[in-house]
Amino acid sequence: MRAMMIPRLRVALAASAILAALALGIALASEAYEGLVPCALCLIERWPYRIAIALGVIGLVLPRHLARIALALIGVTIFADAAIAALHVGVEFRWWPSPLPECMAPTFSGGSIAQRLAAMPAKPSKSCEDASYLIPFIPVSMAAMNMLLALVFAGGIGAFLLKTRRSAP
Repeated sequence: MRAMMIPRLRVALAASAILAALALGIALASEAYEGLVPCALCLIERWPYRIAIALGVIGLVLPRHLARIALALIGVTIFADAAIAALHVGVEFRWWPSPLPECMAPTFSGGSIAQRLAAMPAKPSKSCEDASYLIPFIPVSMAAMNMLLALVFAGGIGAFLLKTRRSAP
């Protein structure tokens, strides 16, 4: 029974890293090929997936007890991403303002036109209140899809860890 646990744990780590890479790849592809502009919260939501990829790859070479900890850390990291995405969904629905100043539309006052132009950001930013939709006929924003994915992802890791803990000697 114990010999079966190690391969399943390694598969879970590899699958977690692959799923995190896939989620990150979809976000980057939607930006590159669909022309979706990410806001500041969108960019923050990508970091937990990067961390999950690193933890998954590192976890593959760790001893079993440390590999379980790495998988648990992936679950916590992805759950944190779900919380960030939930915050973003609330901003999109205008339930609360964004905590990031980058999400606010720039305001310019006083000074000459040249001074106002010089004060503008080099790269236009997108307001976090403006939802981005990957699939036009489905009214679920990218932030909402990320929140759902992250909840299922973290829940799956939690269920796996509980199941393998109970069956371990």
